[in-house]
Amino acid sequence: MDVATTVRRARERAGLTQAELARRAGTSQATISAYEGGSKTPAVATLARLLAATGSRLTVEPVPAPAAEPSLAELSRRARTLLDVLELAETLPARHEPELRFPRLRAA
Repeated sequence: MDVATTVRRARERAGLTQAELARRAGTSQATISAYEGGSKTPAVATLARLLAATGSRLTVEPVPAPAAEPSLAELSRRARTLLDVLELAETLPARHEPELRFPRLRAA
């Protein structure tokens, strides 16, 4: 999350100037400017207070865990296993029956 952009967008959505937001949040316009410019980062409680002053709120939502990418060593091991299985399958005898050994299903 980009805090500077979040604060600025919340302020703009609320139709507030930096001075108005500062007055509502109990801080100075210079501090709001520093937050929006990215030269200062507010504490979480301060960010929540700033957002509340704009009619917004700070929420925390769980995100799904990123899928783990296997290492090159793991990919190589899996590839060798697949090749072993395919080679084994090629060595097994294959016999095809001339007729189907199971009854055909009739359409209802």
